[in-house]
Amino acid sequence: MIGKTVIAFDYGINQIGLAVGQTLTGSANGIDVLRARDGQPNWDQVQSVIETWRPSLLLVGLPLNMDGTESDFCGRARKFGRRLHGRFGLETLMVDERLSTREAKSRDRERSGKTRQNYRQDPIDNIAAQIILESWLSDPNASQVP
Repeated sequence: MIGKTVIAFDYGINQIGLAVGQTLTGSANGIDVLRARDGQPNWDQVQSVIETWRPSLLLVGLPLNMDGTESDFCGRARKFGRRLHGRFGLETLMVDERLSTREAKSRDRERSGKTRQNYRQDPIDNIAAQIILESWLSDPNASQVP
């Protein structure tokens, strides 16, 4: 079996977290947090990440409401996913990201030992992207959202 390299994006208005993973090993690691301006990243930075890691698949977290309905922000995340696909020609899937930020904060607190963090100065978006990717790796069909 040949493994695929996958990059996950935790999309946000001010910053976008990135994680890379491998289907063969089932592993994922947060790699970067890109600054964004009104949801627009520096596309040259995104291209550099894609050229470095050479993924065959991109994932974008979809911020669904807890009841599974689409939040107001889902449209922007979907648009970002379409832009990724259009610019880079790679298959791009939307993945349920419910509770990824909460889990990212919990992991960060465990790692740092601090009870409160300044997430503007020390963002956790790459950890959230890692969680999104881990969720997809553990069950690709369950976490995908049409």
